[in-house]
Amino acid sequence: MNFSIRQIFTFREVMRSGSISQAARTVGRTQPAVSTMISTLEGELGFSLFVREQGKLIPTPEARFFLEECEAVLERIERIERTVSKIRSHEAGKLRVACHPAAAGLFMPRILTDFLQGKDDLEVSLIMRSSDVIEDLIASQQFDIGFAETPEPRPSIKQTDFDLESVCIVPESDPLAAAEQITPQDLDGAPMAVLFEKHPMTVRTEAAFQRSGCRFRKRLELRTWAPGLQFVAAGMCYMICDMITAYGCLQQRQTTAGLAIRRFTPRISSSVSILTPGYATPSLTSEAFTARLCAAIGHMQAEIEASLSL
Repeated sequence: MNFSIRQIFTFREVMRSGSISQAARTVGRTQPAVSTMISTLEGELGFSLFVREQGKLIPTPEARFFLEECEAVLERIERIERTVSKIRSHEAGKLRVACHPAAAGLFMPRILTDFLQGKDDLEVSLIMRSSDVIEDLIASQQFDIGFAETPEPRPSIKQTDFDLESVCIVPESDPLAAAEQITPQDLDGAPMAVLFEKHPMTVRTEAAFQRSGCRFRKRLELRTWAPGLQFVAAGMCYMICDMITAYGCLQQRQTTAGLAIRRFTPRISSSVSILTPGYATPSLTSEAFTARLCAAIGHMQAEIEASLSL
């Protein structure tokens, strides 16, 4: 047998309407074309589907039995078509995202919340890991997208880098909050909240102080920046941190009241990267979310710049 989906679909419409002419209008074909299609289908099947009695089209018992199978096939095809449509519009499938701590609490969830609107059949896995672990998860293709501190290039990872500016967080009531920018001289010997000793941000910040001949006083050593916001708000220290953490301050002023964000000079880079597997073709959903993430980073930079210019 060599009948087509179009023949099955047309047969079902004839069965539903009980009329060749009505079925022809439904499927958008001429009446002779539909008659020929049914006749050809009967030839392929080896039995009659319809008989005419007093001018009426009457289905045979074989036609009714065959219709049950056709309905099951067409339902499956329609389900496939719906799934394909959802995949094409990024409304179905799976998306696995690994994110470093600075962005995992607020930045990434907000982007995902916006991206998932209207995509009820899209499954998402979001985990927080350190940047070096994220590199391995992406290189081994265990996750689709990684958002991490910029790594050294490697063939198994494709990366899009963003050179973000570090900023200084100070208590809103502190005299330094009135400054347009803050320098190592302003923080000479002042208590600082920092990341662990070998973290690139700590190394670069301490080097900037040393070049300026200023004392870099580490009072609080942290694994992530988030706890430092509370220490700064309490007036216990200052903090030179990444832009994403500072952006979180802008986004949730109710819970980070008492903080001011100021530009730090000399500029200290806190670059981040979007990572995808180097040896795998990204899904349409992965590509769409990557584009959304890129746009969100650009929007964040613009908002922070506007805040620093006030």
